[in-house]
Amino acid sequence: MDRKVVDFKERKTVELEWRKYTKLGIFILIIILLLILLLSSLFIVREGEFKVVRQFGEVVRIKTEPGLSMKVPFIQSVSTLPKYQMTYDVSQAEINTKDKKRIIIDNYALWKITDPKKMITNARTVENAESRMEEFIYSVIRTELGQLNYDEIINDEKSSRGSLNDRVTEKVNDLLSHDQYGIVVTDVRMKRTDLPNENENSVYTRMISERESTAQEYLSKGDARKNQITAETDRKVREMLSKAQADAEVIRSEGEGEAAKIYNQAFSKDREFYQLYRTLESYKKTIGEDTVIVLPADSPYARLLMGYTK
Repeated sequence: MDRKVVDFKERKTVELEWRKYTKLGIFILIIILLLILLLSSLFIVREGEFKVVRQFGEVVRIKTEPGLSMKVPFIQSVSTLPKYQMTYDVSQAEINTKDKKRIIIDNYALWKITDPKKMITNARTVENAESRMEEFIYSVIRTELGQLNYDEIINDEKSSRGSLNDRVTEKVNDLLSHDQYGIVVTDVRMKRTDLPNENENSVYTRMISERESTAQEYLSKGDARKNQITAETDRKVREMLSKAQADAEVIRSEGEGEAAKIYNQAFSKDREFYQLYRTLESYKKTIGEDTVIVLPADSPYARLLMGYTK
């Protein structure tokens, strides 16, 4: 009989405890769900990014300022767009220059998003925006370089590449603004220019020929300058020698005149001695080792030779 007896008091206690734990579990579950709901409605906007809030695929708002923000959970979604400046490596392309030469250009661009809503509306994704930007860059560079000769592009001394980069940047931004892509290019730069492989050898040969021609031109100019300097120097030397000879003749004539004056003053004191001296001086010029003179015996000239002085 004892086995069939049920303790209703103990059973009631168990049921009360079970209800208590069930309510506690439901309360905890509700708290967890509320936390999940709260967390799913919060999002953080960081520095250097845009937060785009969409509802059923449509953009409802864009958060640009850093901080904590909220959205409708499970209905609205949040995506991120970069706010900082980005670098895009433009694909290599082949263009023709003004003098009909083909070259391969390689560029890069610095750009950023300025209006996320326009960018999403017209380009939808960053990749599409970059693709459109690349098309515009290629089109503008092809037009600009098509107005320059190959030498003007590769020769640093003649190159207008600095202003070319500015013109390309400005025109690309005009195209992007016209189509309202919500992005701006801050700079477009040319990394390098190459020739197609089939053109390299012919261009190198032509460049070598041009350099040799330039070197020969410099050598010719140098030789001409050398001859000019030599001729000028020879002329000045001749002028200096001529002037020196003229000065020497003047000095010599003055000296001879002064000497003649002195001789006259000296010889005028004894005329007979002067005549004897002049006669002796004439002997130096008329009588040599093999000279034969036939003179009358009574000739004064002969008498002097024979020692008669009276």
